[in-house]
Amino acid sequence: MSRPLIIATRESRLALWQTEHVRALLTQAHADSADPISVELLPLTTKGDQILDRPLAAIGGKGLFLKELEQAMLDGRAHLAVHSMKDIPVDMDDRFTLCAILPRADHADALVSGKYATLDELPQGARVGTSSLRRRLQLLAARPDLEVLDLRGNVDTRLRKLDEDQYDAIVLAAAGLQRLELHERIRSRLVAPQWLPAPAQAAVAVQCVSGDQATIDALAPLHDIDTANIVNVERRLALRLEADCHTPFGAFAEAVESGFKLHGLLGDEQGKIHRGDTQVTGPDDETTIDALAQQLKEAAGQA
Repeated sequence: MSRPLIIATRESRLALWQTEHVRALLTQAHADSADPISVELLPLTTKGDQILDRPLAAIGGKGLFLKELEQAMLDGRAHLAVHSMKDIPVDMDDRFTLCAILPRADHADALVSGKYATLDELPQGARVGTSSLRRRLQLLAARPDLEVLDLRGNVDTRLRKLDEDQYDAIVLAAAGLQRLELHERIRSRLVAPQWLPAPAQAAVAVQCVSGDQATIDALAPLHDIDTANIVNVERRLALRLEADCHTPFGAFAEAVESGFKLHGLLGDEQGKIHRGDTQVTGPDDETTIDALAQQLKEAAGQA
């Protein structure tokens, strides 16, 4: 490939880490090629990064972290974009495709606090920050007495707000903290199936324009089929539930001998959590995934 590959990326420290990781993997994968790949970065600020005074659900959801990067690809200013896969809508614009999904890191959410090691240790009425409806619902299911407050911004901003005592604890994705070498900030991991993450949480995805075969071929060595199968099971459940930024929803699939064990969580309008799980053969097992989606929707009064 004679042209340099240009990667569109958000400018946060975590987004740049993920993009640099993809650049390193790409360079390594093609190091022995007769035509080694040159990779350049195009840092951009998205609407989701700019509007920090309102919850994501109030301004359009996680898709706001993609639009400027997608437009750069459509304009020809970039060939690909790197995202946290949980930020990619399950009904992604069909002008784009996911040309690589990297191996999944730690799926868990993390409780971060300067004083308290677990949810149980938090005092009555403790202030806990999160930007996620899914996390809010699970926090209140475990501890109805908590005061759950909205928390926006990148990882560093959220940690700063915690350190300024605006919150007693916050909940973040463990993988993001680990990637930024902030392992010591994790007081406890909130793990599946007791606590469910967002679909595809901790997986990094590379997006490009559909039909850009040169870019698709260049990214092929980075694709991890095992991770892709697992996160696509989770995303298919989200699609069947028609889950969006206003839907408190979690999913986690784990590999078992006969396929995958899929766990799902859906919140209702009263803030009650409904859970279910099922055995699926793979990401194309629509009948079984549809049945779990229907079970959850009926339990939540959404059928």
